[in-house]
Amino acid sequence: MKLVIALLKPLSFLPAIFMMLLIYGFSAQTGAVSGELSYKISYQIVETKNEILGTNKSYDELAAEADSIHYYVRKAAHMTEYCVLAIAISFPLYVYRVRGIWLVLLAGMVCVGFAGLDEYHQSFVGGRGPSVKDVGIDSIGALIGIILVQAFCWSTLHNPAGKRRKKKKRRR
Repeated sequence: MKLVIALLKPLSFLPAIFMMLLIYGFSAQTGAVSGELSYKISYQIVETKNEILGTNKSYDELAAEADSIHYYVRKAAHMTEYCVLAIAISFPLYVYRVRGIWLVLLAGMVCVGFAGLDEYHQSFVGGRGPSVKDVGIDSIGALIGIILVQAFCWSTLHNPAGKRRKKKKRRR
């Protein structure tokens, strides 16, 4: 059993590699394609809000509202991508017993480094350009993901109440 676990452990990084490829694919889209995709999402959000609230806004009103949130939808997508990447990197590191501040530093360096490389990559894509602000937004998303992993692993693996239950079962 230990041999199987030792052989499968490196595969725990596959979700992180998949996420990196996904991010790279999104950043390879031209500015027009990327903008159109995020605008569709923005429009879907305001259209859904319109249906739920029953405000009966016209197409032009919905389009104006979608334009007003478009920037925030794009930045939320950046944060979400890097939050998921950080989670996909942090869990395997946790399995390899990288914990605490070392987990934050190592996973953080990988995510921020990848964000920087991704922005550099965008400088070669039509209608796109590198942005230090985007690296900062990506870093915030990564930090949130790392903190979520730390909190989840600490609460499930180091839960004092769970330890008490195990001790009671052993006494019986």
